[in-house]
Amino acid sequence: MLLPAGLRQRDQTKKSPTGPLDREALLQYLEQQALEVKERDDLVPFTGEKKGKPYIQPKREIPAEEQITLEPELEQALANATDAEMCDIAAILGMYTLMSNKQYYDALCSGEICNTEGISSVVQPDKYKPVPDEPPNPTNIEEILKRVQSNDKDLEEVNLNNIQDIPIPKLTELCEALKTNTYVQSLSLVATKSGDPIANVVADMLRENRSLQSLNIESNFISSTGLMAVLKAVRENATLTELRVDNQRQWPGDAVEMEMATVLEQCPSIVRFGYHFTQQGPRARAAQAMTRNNELRRQQKKR
Repeated sequence: MLLPAGLRQRDQTKKSPTGPLDREALLQYLEQQALEVKERDDLVPFTGEKKGKPYIQPKREIPAEEQITLEPELEQALANATDAEMCDIAAILGMYTLMSNKQYYDALCSGEICNTEGISSVVQPDKYKPVPDEPPNPTNIEEILKRVQSNDKDLEEVNLNNIQDIPIPKLTELCEALKTNTYVQSLSLVATKSGDPIANVVADMLRENRSLQSLNIESNFISSTGLMAVLKAVRENATLTELRVDNQRQWPGDAVEMEMATVLEQCPSIVRFGYHFTQQGPRARAAQAMTRNNELRRQQKKR
């Protein structure tokens, strides 16, 4: 998709090039050709004459058995009712097809008349308050890297979310430093454009680190190969309790989902797992494993 059009297939032209491309000359030629083409005459010329008679819907007479007679007081109340009152009455009677969902639920949930538009009005969209964008991540990567390498006891969380210009060597140095760090408990690399090289480095870090409890690598470009490497490394880590790998650029595949379910069954330490399964089999196995892992954690806390 990223290749130029001339490189997507072999050259099949047999004519020799007429010369370099002159965009202005080409546009002038196309415009001149369009002006010289004669317009096609209509088969039947348009005169603006209206033919036929306009359609008038016939009035339908209500049969006597379908006519409803109300008490004079009700007849007078309905005759003098406003559109807003009629809309609330229709909602209370369950005539939800005459109004929008918002009008229907507002009439049922509110004790006052709040549908001032009426039944036959055009449905207006709800006005939502604009939500401002999140501020950029203020984390200084150089400072965080030095603190991780020095095993700073006050640093327990490394959050690099939404920083998309982190060089791969910096992330590699960070994961190498985390191998021997004993204080960092949470590592989050959400939306950092990390790929399989970073996933492999993270997998090597998980095999040696013994303090990390939470790992979040969602919304990245990690393929099935990188996810498989991370899952295999999780089996060798006994301290990790939370793992989130959802929303990658491409679907990892059935084999990776089966491996996820197997890892959750074999690693009772994981009690929180972030991934949306597409297959029923791995989803059911993962749900059962998570229930068992949380129950084991609850029993351990009671002791």
